[in-house]
Amino acid sequence: MTIVFIISLSAIAWLFLLLFWGSFWRANQCIEGHNTNNTQLKVYPTVWAIVPARDEAEAISISLSSLLNQNYLGKLFVVLVDDNSRDRTSEIAQQTADKLNKNLLIIPGKPLAEGWKGKLWAMQQGVDYARQQTPKPDYFLFTDADIKHDLNNLGQLITKAETENLDLVSLMVRLHCQSFWEKLLIPAFVFFFQKLYPFPWVNDSKKSMAAAAGGCILISNEALIDIGGIATIKDALIDDCSLAKAVKSQGKNIWLGLSKTTISLRIYDNLKIIWDTIARTAFTQLNYSAWLLFGTVISMVMIYLTAPVCLAIGIYTGSWLVVGISALTWLLMTWAYLPTVRLYNLSIPWAFSLPAIALLYTLMTIDSAIKYWQGKGGAWKGRTY
Repeated sequence: MTIVFIISLSAIAWLFLLLFWGSFWRANQCIEGHNTNNTQLKVYPTVWAIVPARDEAEAISISLSSLLNQNYLGKLFVVLVDDNSRDRTSEIAQQTADKLNKNLLIIPGKPLAEGWKGKLWAMQQGVDYARQQTPKPDYFLFTDADIKHDLNNLGQLITKAETENLDLVSLMVRLHCQSFWEKLLIPAFVFFFQKLYPFPWVNDSKKSMAAAAGGCILISNEALIDIGGIATIKDALIDDCSLAKAVKSQGKNIWLGLSKTTISLRIYDNLKIIWDTIARTAFTQLNYSAWLLFGTVISMVMIYLTAPVCLAIGIYTGSWLVVGISALTWLLMTWAYLPTVRLYNLSIPWAFSLPAIALLYTLMTIDSAIKYWQGKGGAWKGRTY
């Protein structure tokens, strides 16, 4: 009866997640679904796009072209902060702007200041520069240097912010998903992120939950001033969620959603790249707590791995009650994962792979803790935090 009890707990957990955990699994908070293109504003605010870039020579031309060519009716200024790149990032960026006959401001980044994380230090320099210029920024668009923006993206973000009284609007952009390992693990990253921070709860002003996706964040200058600026989160490794938390804690409204047309150019074509990316911040998400790590591992095993293990045991022992509950549990988790799988245009069989995916993510989280204890945590482009 013990195994029946265990698999029943897993089934109950999935029923709870499906019915009571913010409808996270529906993956329906999409910027494109809000018809922002059909809404005209009386006045379009001035936006300064800040692009922190470190060793982004491969992607910078496509990324900047998508920003410089935005179909935006207001004033848009693009600032690239070269965070001490060791490649031709600045050179290619300037060539791109010249070819398009567009204005691009390139700031050579200062050496990393003590107590700051690299990306945030670069963003701070961009903000400082923009605030000294005319016209002053009404909004900042913080975007990574490997994001290809839909040509209407900024207009959609601004329209949503202005019409819904939002101080921060952020997009989980569509991640690259072509190789086997990308198809196996990338949609699951989006799924787990939504489970950790259910977007409907993030977007509910009555709930304290806050999150953002660092690849694309629009924030009002007023909100940034009110929270004390970037300096408030200067040492945050998970800077996007820290920024969203700081904004929402001030009683301001935020919105986090998915995009089908603004995409990431970063390619994760092998397991090691994805593994290292997840392991870089997974233990940070657990506040470097060994107890939270232990609880997370137990939870992942109970929620994701119990069903296939118990199904195999049930078949082997001929316990059809165990087989039935195990199969139902697996179907529930597959049903939960299916909308995210469809978001990435993958076939239904990929949705059944969630237990194997969860096992890999659990191992990545354990590895993240080990690297932190070894003093190797947070490694990114030649820096270790």
